[in-house]
Amino acid sequence: MGNPNHLTEVFMELQDIPVASIAMLIRKPVSEVFEAFVNPAFTSKFWFTKGSDRLQVGKQIRWDWEMYNHSVLVSIKAIEENKRILIEWGAYGTTTVEWVFTPRADHTTLVSVTNSGFSGDGDEVVKQALDSTGGFALVLAGAKAFLEHNINLNLIADRFPDGH
Repeated sequence: MGNPNHLTEVFMELQDIPVASIAMLIRKPVSEVFEAFVNPAFTSKFWFTKGSDRLQVGKQIRWDWEMYNHSVLVSIKAIEENKRILIEWGAYGTTTVEWVFTPRADHTTLVSVTNSGFSGDGDEVVKQALDSTGGFALVLAGAKAFLEHNINLNLIADRFPDGH
């Protein structure tokens, strides 16, 4: 037996680079859900406070979170109407975010979000993936509340009530 007061450092090597992945069922048709994510007039009701333009392939737009005095530039890489959005943004260095919209027979939509391409050492990458997973879980929950019940839960603003 070793000294119980002796701290042992354990070094773990990542075998797979973590990604943030989250999904949520939204009880609205895919066309309405998709529009909520490409049109900042809707997205600003549950995520960022201001978007400079509608998402369009090849455009670079700006999203603002005015309560945090924070903005990020977003490059739109691909859009498949009512199916998929692919962007690159500077939220964690430069990473890729993909939304996939899957319509269901009961006129609901499964929205899946994957954020990948985190960089840094293993601890930094894991922290970024966990933070992003939590953030996108709030975004999808906020979208669900807004689209299904026309309620803004202020999830993003209330995540860091004392500032980010």
